[in-house]
Amino acid sequence: MGIIELVLIAIGLSMDAFAVSVAKGLSLRRIEPRHALTAGLWFGGFQALMPLVGYFLGRSFAGVVTNVDHWIAFGLLALIGLNMIRETIWGDEEDDASSDFGFRTMFVMAVATSIDALAVGISLAFLSVNVWFAVLIIGVVTLIISASGIYLGRIFGSRLGDKAGIVGGLVLIAIGIKILVEHLIEGV
Repeated sequence: MGIIELVLIAIGLSMDAFAVSVAKGLSLRRIEPRHALTAGLWFGGFQALMPLVGYFLGRSFAGVVTNVDHWIAFGLLALIGLNMIRETIWGDEEDDASSDFGFRTMFVMAVATSIDALAVGISLAFLSVNVWFAVLIIGVVTLIISASGIYLGRIFGSRLGDKAGIVGGLVLIAIGIKILVEHLIEGV
Protein backbone atom coordinates (compact mmCIF):
# COMPACT_ATOMS: atom_id res chain seq x y z
CA MET A 1 0.00 0.00 0.00
CA GLY A 2 1.45 3.32 -1.10
CA ILE A 3 1.29 6.82 0.33
CA ILE A 4 -1.58 7.85 -1.95
CA GLU A 5 -3.75 5.02 -0.64
CA LEU A 6 -2.78 5.85 2.94
CA VAL A 7 -3.66 9.53 2.48
CA LEU A 8 -7.03 8.57 0.96
CA ILE A 9 -7.71 6.24 3.89
CA ALA A 10 -6.72 9.02 6.29
CA ILE A 11 -9.05 11.49 4.59
CA GLY A 12 -11.90 9.00 4.73
CA LEU A 13 -11.29 8.23 8.40
CA SER A 14 -11.03 11.92 9.28
CA MET A 15 -14.44 12.89 7.90
CA ASP A 16 -16.33 12.09 11.11
CA ALA A 17 -13.75 14.02 13.13
CA PHE A 18 -14.05 16.90 10.65
CA ALA A 19 -17.83 17.00 11.02
CA VAL A 20 -17.56 16.96 14.81
CA SER A 21 -14.95 19.74 14.64
CA VAL A 22 -17.30 21.82 12.51
CA ALA A 23 -20.01 21.23 15.11
CA LYS A 24 -17.60 22.29 17.88
CA GLY A 25 -16.71 25.41 15.91
CA LEU A 26 -20.41 26.20 15.56
CA SER A 27 -20.76 26.39 19.33
CA LEU A 28 -17.90 28.83 19.90
CA ARG A 29 -18.48 32.54 20.36
CA ARG A 30 -14.82 33.28 19.72
CA ILE A 31 -12.19 31.00 18.24
CA GLU A 32 -8.69 30.86 19.59
CA PRO A 33 -5.86 28.84 18.03
CA ARG A 34 -5.91 26.56 21.09
CA HIS A 35 -9.41 25.37 20.10
CA ALA A 36 -8.22 24.22 16.68
CA LEU A 37 -5.05 22.72 18.16
CA THR A 38 -6.99 20.91 20.89
CA ALA A 39 -9.45 19.40 18.40
CA GLY A 40 -6.65 18.51 16.00
CA LEU A 41 -4.55 16.81 18.66
CA TRP A 42 -7.43 14.87 20.21
CA PHE A 43 -8.92 13.70 16.94
CA GLY A 44 -5.60 13.22 15.16
CA GLY A 45 -4.15 11.42 18.16
CA PHE A 46 -7.04 9.00 18.46
CA GLN A 47 -7.26 8.45 14.71
CA ALA A 48 -3.60 7.41 14.88
CA LEU A 49 -3.91 5.42 18.11
CA MET A 50 -6.94 3.33 17.16
CA PRO A 51 -5.47 1.77 13.99
CA LEU A 52 -2.35 0.97 15.96
CA VAL A 53 -4.41 -0.77 18.64
CA GLY A 54 -6.41 -2.53 15.93
CA TYR A 55 -3.24 -3.61 14.20
CA PHE A 56 -1.95 -5.27 17.35
CA LEU A 57 -5.29 -6.84 18.23
CA GLY A 58 -5.33 -8.47 14.83
CA ARG A 59 -7.81 -10.87 13.41
CA SER A 60 -8.89 -12.54 16.65
CA PHE A 61 -11.10 -9.63 17.75
CA ALA A 62 -12.25 -8.44 14.32
CA GLY A 63 -15.73 -9.93 14.65
CA VAL A 64 -16.36 -8.41 18.07
CA VAL A 65 -15.26 -4.91 17.07
CA THR A 66 -17.11 -4.76 13.76
CA ASN A 67 -20.29 -6.08 15.38
CA VAL A 68 -20.59 -3.27 17.94
CA ASP A 69 -18.47 -0.33 16.74
CA HIS A 70 -21.38 1.39 15.01
CA TRP A 71 -23.60 1.12 18.10
CA ILE A 72 -20.90 2.56 20.35
CA ALA A 73 -20.20 5.46 17.99
CA PHE A 74 -23.92 6.15 17.54
CA GLY A 75 -24.59 6.11 21.28
CA LEU A 76 -21.71 8.40 22.18
CA LEU A 77 -22.41 10.93 19.42
CA ALA A 78 -26.16 10.96 20.10
CA LEU A 79 -25.61 11.59 23.82
CA ILE A 80 -23.17 14.42 23.16
CA GLY A 81 -25.47 15.91 20.50
CA LEU A 82 -28.52 15.77 22.75
CA ASN A 83 -26.51 17.40 25.54
CA MET A 84 -25.44 20.23 23.20
CA ILE A 85 -29.08 20.82 22.23
CA ARG A 86 -30.20 20.73 25.87
CA GLU A 87 -27.53 23.24 26.88
CA THR A 88 -28.51 25.56 24.03
CA ILE A 89 -32.24 25.47 24.80
CA TRP A 90 -32.17 25.49 28.61
CA GLY A 91 -28.81 27.12 29.14
CA ASP A 92 -25.84 25.98 31.12
CA GLU A 93 -24.32 27.74 34.08
CA GLU A 94 -20.85 27.12 32.72
CA ASP A 95 -20.91 28.97 29.41
CA ASP A 96 -17.15 29.17 28.97
CA ALA A 97 -16.01 27.97 25.52
CA SER A 98 -13.00 26.24 27.05
CA SER A 99 -15.31 23.88 28.96
CA ASP A 100 -16.48 22.52 25.60
CA PHE A 101 -12.92 21.32 25.09
CA GLY A 102 -12.51 19.65 28.46
CA PHE A 103 -10.91 16.25 28.88
CA ARG A 104 -14.10 14.23 29.28
CA THR A 105 -15.92 15.78 26.33
CA MET A 106 -12.97 15.58 23.98
CA PHE A 107 -12.11 12.03 25.06
CA VAL A 108 -15.63 10.79 24.35
CA MET A 109 -15.78 12.58 21.00
CA ALA A 110 -12.33 11.35 19.97
CA VAL A 111 -13.24 7.76 20.82
CA ALA A 112 -16.61 8.01 19.07
CA THR A 113 -15.10 9.33 15.85
CA SER A 114 -12.17 6.92 15.78
CA ILE A 115 -13.80 3.56 16.35
CA ASP A 116 -13.86 2.86 12.59
CA ALA A 117 -10.12 3.43 12.59
CA LEU A 118 -9.78 0.47 14.94
CA ALA A 119 -11.28 -1.78 12.27
CA VAL A 120 -8.96 -0.24 9.67
CA GLY A 121 -6.04 -1.10 11.93
CA ILE A 122 -7.18 -4.69 12.08
CA SER A 123 -7.19 -4.81 8.29
CA LEU A 124 -3.72 -3.24 8.19
CA ALA A 125 -2.47 -6.24 10.14
CA PHE A 126 -3.17 -8.39 7.10
CA LEU A 127 -1.61 -6.07 4.51
CA SER A 128 1.95 -5.33 3.58
CA VAL A 129 2.19 -1.91 5.19
CA ASN A 130 4.45 -0.15 7.65
CA VAL A 131 1.96 0.44 10.46
CA TRP A 132 4.02 3.24 12.03
CA PHE A 133 4.07 5.20 8.78
CA ALA A 134 0.37 4.52 8.24
CA VAL A 135 -0.67 5.79 11.68
CA LEU A 136 1.55 8.85 11.27
CA ILE A 137 -0.18 9.73 7.99
CA ILE A 138 -3.64 9.08 9.47
CA GLY A 139 -2.90 11.18 12.56
CA VAL A 140 -1.40 14.15 10.73
CA VAL A 141 -4.12 14.28 8.08
CA THR A 142 -6.83 14.10 10.74
CA LEU A 143 -5.12 16.77 12.84
CA ILE A 144 -5.06 19.19 9.90
CA ILE A 145 -8.61 18.43 8.78
CA SER A 146 -10.04 18.64 12.32
CA ALA A 147 -8.30 21.91 13.10
CA SER A 148 -9.66 23.33 9.84
CA GLY A 149 -13.15 22.14 10.80
CA ILE A 150 -13.12 24.31 13.93
CA TYR A 151 -12.58 27.44 11.82
CA LEU A 152 -15.11 26.40 9.20
CA GLY A 153 -17.67 25.74 11.92
CA ARG A 154 -17.11 29.19 13.37
CA ILE A 155 -17.76 30.79 9.98
CA PHE A 156 -21.17 29.08 9.86
CA GLY A 157 -21.73 29.70 13.57
CA SER A 158 -21.44 33.48 13.19
CA ARG A 159 -24.30 33.30 10.70
CA LEU A 160 -26.47 31.03 12.88
CA GLY A 161 -26.09 32.93 16.15
CA ASP A 162 -27.87 31.34 19.12
CA LYS A 163 -29.07 28.38 17.02
CA ALA A 164 -25.49 27.17 16.45
CA GLY A 165 -25.58 24.83 19.45
CA ILE A 166 -28.75 23.18 18.19
CA VAL A 167 -27.28 22.78 14.70
CA GLY A 168 -24.05 21.39 16.16
CA GLY A 169 -25.97 18.90 18.29
CA LEU A 170 -28.07 17.83 15.31
CA VAL A 171 -24.90 17.37 13.25
CA LEU A 172 -23.44 15.07 15.91
CA ILE A 173 -26.64 13.04 16.08
CA ALA A 174 -26.75 12.86 12.28
CA ILE A 175 -23.16 11.57 12.18
CA GLY A 176 -24.06 8.90 14.71
CA ILE A 177 -27.12 7.88 12.69
CA LYS A 178 -25.03 7.83 9.49
CA ILE A 179 -22.47 5.53 11.08
CA LEU A 180 -25.20 3.25 12.43
CA VAL A 181 -27.16 3.07 9.15
CA GLU A 182 -24.04 2.46 7.04
CA HIS A 183 -23.00 -0.46 9.22
CA LEU A 184 -26.51 -1.92 9.43
CA ILE A 185 -26.90 -1.73 5.64
CA GLU A 186 -23.51 -3.40 5.14
CA GLY A 187 -24.65 -6.19 7.45
CA VAL A 188 -27.75 -6.95 5.36
